[in-house]
Amino acid sequence: MTPEPHATLREACAPLKFAPLPDLVGSSEAHIRPPTDIQWHSVTTMVEQGWVPVLFDKLRTEHGPGHQLPAATNFLRVTLREPIFLAAASLYLTGRAPLLSPHTLQLPWHTARSEFGTPTVMDLRWAVLPDDPAADHPDTVVARDEDEQFRMAGEAVFATFEPLLEALFQHSRAGKRTLWGWALDTLHFYMLNPARFLGRDAESAWESATRLGDAVIEAGAITRKRPRLFPFAPDHPRGTWAVRGTCCFDYKGDPEHGYCTTCPLKCDSERQQDLSEWLQNPALAP
Repeated sequence: MTPEPHATLREACAPLKFAPLPDLVGSSEAHIRPPTDIQWHSVTTMVEQGWVPVLFDKLRTEHGPGHQLPAATNFLRVTLREPIFLAAASLYLTGRAPLLSPHTLQLPWHTARSEFGTPTVMDLRWAVLPDDPAADHPDTVVARDEDEQFRMAGEAVFATFEPLLEALFQHSRAGKRTLWGWALDTLHFYMLNPARFLGRDAESAWESATRLGDAVIEAGAITRKRPRLFPFAPDHPRGTWAVRGTCCFDYKGDPEHGYCTTCPLKCDSERQQDLSEWLQNPALAP
């Protein structure tokens, strides 16, 4: 593992089929962006300047879904998917915790297409352990031990996401437990998915995800129920998946789609059948 955190993370994610990382840049690079139709909003400015209701309504009007609940979780999906993957996958794959901030997480809005682009994180700092080769790197902060590292990671996730979720709650009236439930579920899946794809121990990855989720909750996040592991073919290296603790309500926006395979409202027998078909036909697998 190299001392350069950005390069190490990209190298670790290279073998993955699904690795939605945000763009990681320095503030000096941000100042040389060519003029385009993109409006750049940090989480802080988006909330403080009242852009969340405006962009939520525009996204919903132009692209759907029409129902308020799946529209709220879709808003999180198009703004926070990459930051959540960064938080989960970096800690799991490299042992380094990205210290996100609402001031440095930048969300680009394409005015012509009325949609968000890939988020950018500027001047990212990382929490590393004392024996990490990057301990002396100018972009790192050394945590005393793993407990402190996970606490720092959880606090950073909460501090970065909470303003956006609160503004979304105030406008959409989707419950805070629903919104944080979606974020926490996704955080768990984004540690489990790399483990499954790489043939690693799913239970070990899940323990790390649970530990990070605990830290986010201790920092202030609220949810009704945590996700759970679902071993559907224990003898197969990719025979473990999971069930969300919170429904994303996509079925309300598209009734013909029905419940997602990981939906807590779907019965386990149907889930078992769907997941078994994934193993028989890998093209169906996520």
